[in-house]
Amino acid sequence: MIGFAAPRLMELEVESQTGAAYSEKNPDRLAQPNGYRDRVWETRAGTVELLLPKLRKGSYFPGFLEPRRMAEKALTAVVQKAYVQGVSTRSVDDLVQAMGMSGISKSQVSRLCGEIDDKVKAFLGRPIEGDWPYLWIDATYVKVRQNGRIVSVAVIVAVGVNSDGRREVLGVDIGPSEAETFWTAFLRKLARRGLRGVKLVVSDAHEGIKAAISKVLNATWQCCRVHFMRNVPIPR
Repeated sequence: MIGFAAPRLMELEVESQTGAAYSEKNPDRLAQPNGYRDRVWETRAGTVELLLPKLRKGSYFPGFLEPRRMAEKALTAVVQKAYVQGVSTRSVDDLVQAMGMSGISKSQVSRLCGEIDDKVKAFLGRPIEGDWPYLWIDATYVKVRQNGRIVSVAVIVAVGVNSDGRREVLGVDIGPSEAETFWTAFLRKLARRGLRGVKLVVSDAHEGIKAAISKVLNATWQCCRVHFMRNVPIPR
């Protein structure tokens, strides 16, 4: 998602500076496009290969690549929020400022919000193809704003490993708690999207998770080593 949002922000900034979209043929534009140059951006989510727009008149360099700017952290926060509760125009406005970008209009920000939300929905609803013998599921609690109040919600994640050893995030969902009904509904969503061939599920020892695994996947369950070690009593 970072690899989508960063290039779109660059496109919108260039559009605001030149008076036309980068690939748009417009005789009234202030500067003509002149290809791209490669740039690698190291982020906490991994290496992102960027194509920086070049102009025939003047120059363009995105502010978020300047040294010591906290742009990557701000962009990661917005992407994380998109998966939990969607993206607001205010959060993208704040992101634009944090990334040192200028001239991006309210309508452009609104359009980008819709594009990010659509990307997230497509990712979370995509078909799951092939066999996934191994599945890791876990949950964490985060604070979100709902109906004008700050509440704690459970964010659950499923990471699968397929027959070729490839690891992939298969699903993300949020709910009020880690109740069995919530886990059951989550796993059934994965099954409807095509999850199959699960032989082993690794998670903490939450009874609701274990019951849902047995009910939906009929797979072997194993306690996560990290959670197991946390619960091992330490001799005094």
